[in-house]
Amino acid sequence: MAKWTVDQSHSSVGFEVKHMMVSKVKGQFDSYTADIEAADLTDLTTAQVAFKFDVASINTNSADRDNHLKSADFFETDKYPTIDFKSTNITKDGDDYKVTGDLTIKGVTKPVTFEVEYGGKGTNPWGVEVYGFEAEAKINREDFGLTWNAALETGGVLVGKDIKIKVELEINPA
Repeated sequence: MAKWTVDQSHSSVGFEVKHMMVSKVKGQFDSYTADIEAADLTDLTTAQVAFKFDVASINTNSADRDNHLKSADFFETDKYPTIDFKSTNITKDGDDYKVTGDLTIKGVTKPVTFEVEYGGKGTNPWGVEVYGFEAEAKINREDFGLTWNAALETGGVLVGKDIKIKVELEINPA
């Protein structure tokens, strides 16, 4: 098994959630680490994948919202500084993959499956082969203890339950 690294200057870890039942708030984690081991990145079924997202690096383009998300109402970053994912099963789905693993948020671990699209491989200007992948999963934030919300006068709630997690990766040999 070879070790691979994520080129963070060409990758992102983002999310989106409904806001006031009418629009979406998007954000990202600016700091994260990944451990990827695979014999061959053209066949992810051989891979082992682990990610850690630094929750304090959350960025929604609103300092007030980011600070609220870091508080005990949401992620409680002083007690739970990372969101962790570790793959447990990877299956091929045509040219793409389903990567199932244990996702831990705020001390709660649940199985989650990411739909992973293989973007292809290329050679960068320095002669290094790089691989591209996009992964997406949907979770219910309340399943992970993220239950804060506010009722709206017009009906509905301020923050939706479903969170879409989207990871875009460029992977290089370690």
